[in-house]
Amino acid sequence: MSIERWQTAWRQLIAPGAPFEVVTPDDGAPRYFRHAPRTLLQVIDAGRVHGDREFLIWQTQRLTFNQFFAQVDRLAEQMVAQFDLQPGERVAIAMRNQPAWLVAFAAIQQCGGVCVPLNSWGLRDELQHGLQDSGSRVLLCDEARFKTLAGDLRREQRATIVVGAREGVLPEYCLRFEDLISAPAAPFPARSIEPEQAALILYTSGTTSRAKGVESSHRAICQALFALDFQGAFCAMSSPERIGVVINSGYLPTILAAVPMFHVSGLHAQFLSALRGGRRLLLMYKWDVEHALDLIRDERCTQFNGAPVMMQQLLASPRFASEHTASLFGLGLGGGASSAGVLDNMLRLKPEVIGGAGYGLTESNGIGAAIGGDPFVYKPASAGWALPIVDIRIGDDPHQPQSAGARGLIWLRSPTLMSAYWNLPEATSHCLRDGWLDTGDIGYLDDEGFLTITGRVKELINRGGEKISAAEIETCILDMPGVLEAAAFAIADPLLGEVVGLAVHGQASSLPQGPQVCAFIAERLAAYKVPARVYRLLEPLPRNATGKVLKAHMQENLDA
Repeated sequence: MSIERWQTAWRQLIAPGAPFEVVTPDDGAPRYFRHAPRTLLQVIDAGRVHGDREFLIWQTQRLTFNQFFAQVDRLAEQMVAQFDLQPGERVAIAMRNQPAWLVAFAAIQQCGGVCVPLNSWGLRDELQHGLQDSGSRVLLCDEARFKTLAGDLRREQRATIVVGAREGVLPEYCLRFEDLISAPAAPFPARSIEPEQAALILYTSGTTSRAKGVESSHRAICQALFALDFQGAFCAMSSPERIGVVINSGYLPTILAAVPMFHVSGLHAQFLSALRGGRRLLLMYKWDVEHALDLIRDERCTQFNGAPVMMQQLLASPRFASEHTASLFGLGLGGGASSAGVLDNMLRLKPEVIGGAGYGLTESNGIGAAIGGDPFVYKPASAGWALPIVDIRIGDDPHQPQSAGARGLIWLRSPTLMSAYWNLPEATSHCLRDGWLDTGDIGYLDDEGFLTITGRVKELINRGGEKISAAEIETCILDMPGVLEAAAFAIADPLLGEVVGLAVHGQASSLPQGPQVCAFIAERLAAYKVPARVYRLLEPLPRNATGKVLKAHMQENLDA
C-alpha cells in the first residue's frame, strides 16, 4: 500500500481534461466538478438508456428501467393534469421503501416540484409537522401513513395520492397511485429547471425540539452525486486487485438497499446512483438480518451499505461466512461510528471485500470525507480524505484552523451544502457562516490528511444511524403531569451504538414511573425515540450559571 500511489491516482482523476476535473473559481467560491450534471432532471433521464435491464426488485414486484420510467412519466402527467402542479411547489412523500417511493421522487422532479420526503417512522404529530411546515400541496403516501394522517388530511382536504389502497374506499380528495400510473399517456410539456432552484427538503433532527427542513438545490445534489461517482472511481484505481476480483466474478452489480429513502444515504448513494449507473436495486421494506441474507443469496447482491448496527448483525450471522454471501464484494458503513470489532470482523471474514465508510450530513447532502478499498484497510477507523470539492477545517473558527492532530469542531465547505433551513433564517445563519457549515461534530485531521470523528457538540443521540434530538424528547415529556424537569442523553449500547437515556425530576408523590414515561412518549414520538432507560430524580437537575443542565455531571452521578 502506498500513500503516494493513491495521491497520484487522485490527482489524475481531477486534472484538467479528466473525467472528474475540478474547477477552482477565481472569486473564491468552493471548487466544483466541471462535468457534473446540472439538474436532477439530467440525473434521472440518464437512467433511460438502460432500457429493458432489470432495475427494481421489491417483494413480488420487478421493474425494468423502461417500466420504471413508464410509471414516472404517467405519474408526472397526472400530477400536472389532476392538481395543476407548478414548478417550485412542494410535494411530500410518506411511505416505507417500495418502488412507488422512487417513482414518486422522479415524477416530482419531472414536474419541477420540490420533493419533501418525510420520515415514515414518525407518528402523526411528526408527519403533520413536516406537511404543514413545508407547505406541501400534494402528499404521496402508503396506506399505513394515510390511516395515521386521515383526520388531518380530511380536515385540510389535502390532495393525496395513496399507494396500495383498495378500490372504492378513498375520500374525494384522494386518488389511487395505481390508477394514475395506468392512465392513458398525455402530452407533457418539458419543464425548464435552473441549477440553483430548490429540488429537495429533507427533515433532520437538530438540537431544537422540532425537525428542521434542509433545503437543497439541484446543483448541490448533482455535485454530491458526482462526488460519489468520484469515490467509486478512486476506489477502483487505488485498489485494482480488489476490483479485479469483482469484475472477474461475473455478477451483475446489485445493491441491497435497507436504508430508508428519506435519508441522503438511501436517496443519493443508493437510489439515484443506481438509477444513473444502471445497477439493480433490491429494496427492503424493513430491516431483518435473516431476510437480508436470503436476498443476498437469492438475488446475488454485490453491494450492501448500512448503519453499523445492520453490519454488526450481518457479520454475526453464521450464514455470513458461507456460500450465501459469495456474491457480496462491497460493504459500506455509514450513519454512525463503527466499533473496531465490526471493522476487524468485516476484514477477517471477507479479506477481499471492498469495505468503505464516509462522513457527511444531511446539510452537506451526505458529502464530506470518504474512504474505501485498500485505504480503508490501511485506516479502517478513519472517515477518509476530504472529497476533492470539499474543504475541511478543524477548530472554533474555520478561518483559524488548528494544526494536524488537534481535535476540534469540524467545518465543511463545498458546493453540496444546503441552501438553508426551510423558513428558519436564524438557524441557517447560526449553522452556515461565510459559506462554512458548522457540523457540530468533533474530530481531527492527521498528518496524512485523514479525518477521524471523535464526538459531537450537538445534543444528538445516534441510535443505529437514526439521529434523535434530545430537545425533542425533553419537550415531549415536559407535557406529562408530574414531570418538572427532564434531560435526555445518549447511553452507550453494544448493538445500536447509542440509545436514549432520560432523567426526569419531580415530587415523589406525583413523579410518574419509568414505564409510564415511556408509554407517554411512545404515544407521541416514533418508537426509536422511546427511552431505553428512565432515571427518576427527586433532586433538581444540576445546572450551570446560565441555567443549562450539566448532563455530563448528572450522568456521572447516575452511573455511580
